[in-house]
Amino acid sequence: MILTGAARLAGVMGWPVAHSRSPRIHGYWLEEKGIDGAYLPLAVRPEALNAALAALPALGFRGCNLTAPHKEAALARMDSLSESARRIGAVNTVTVADDGALHGDNTDGFGFISHLRQEAPGWEPASPVTVLGAGGAARAVVDALTAAGVAEIRLLNRSGERAAALAEEAGNTVRPLSWEQREAALDGCGLLVNTTTLGQVGKPALDLALDRLPAEAVVYDLVYAPLETDLLRSARARGHAAVDGLGMLIHQARPGFAAWFGGEAEVTAALRTFAAEGL
Repeated sequence: MILTGAARLAGVMGWPVAHSRSPRIHGYWLEEKGIDGAYLPLAVRPEALNAALAALPALGFRGCNLTAPHKEAALARMDSLSESARRIGAVNTVTVADDGALHGDNTDGFGFISHLRQEAPGWEPASPVTVLGAGGAARAVVDALTAAGVAEIRLLNRSGERAAALAEEAGNTVRPLSWEQREAALDGCGLLVNTTTLGQVGKPALDLALDRLPAEAVVYDLVYAPLETDLLRSARARGHAAVDGLGMLIHQARPGFAAWFGGEAEVTAALRTFAAEGL
């Protein structure tokens, strides 16, 4: 598709950013819908983040996504924030208003819960949920689960202090446990979510036996490189519904696409195949 001088522009800021799947996802939708627009990878060093965000209106950008390590740092640079961004303490979607003001949102929780309900429609929030990790992704997941009505979230992290801090912020529904209790935490659990990088390419393996996980429980791994992690492989072997992290990435992109380019972005099997190429 040929771009014109009126092309709508957006992108993703990160350091590094070459690994991001977001240009591929948004590029697919732009091509599919024949929209005069472009979504660009923007390699921005941490010390240049403020300048890069300030340049968005001047360059005619309608907004951008933020990925590591910029999500938390961008909070202070926003002129306004959504309630989800405030609660989670991080921004992953920036929209430029007509007057140049920057609005920060966090759509990670939306992406997580949308993909969960798509891939495991039988999941109900009545049973306890076990969440591994206490970083930015865990904050979004805990926020989404709380909003969905989950009454008990068991939170475990290799650094117990971070889990305790997140639990204190999140409220009474979140119960921090020590990392050594991760297998006991599976008792009676209806959903297990790994938000850590354990099991990701180049990272240590996730050491977790699923023997105590109820047969009807869903296993969700936010890692998407590799697409089929050892955790998901073990879950499928036991008959669990297993959900990978690529769908969350695709679903979280939908609100930004609608804001910057217009139109409803659909999540299809063809898009997923395209987004997964090379993983």
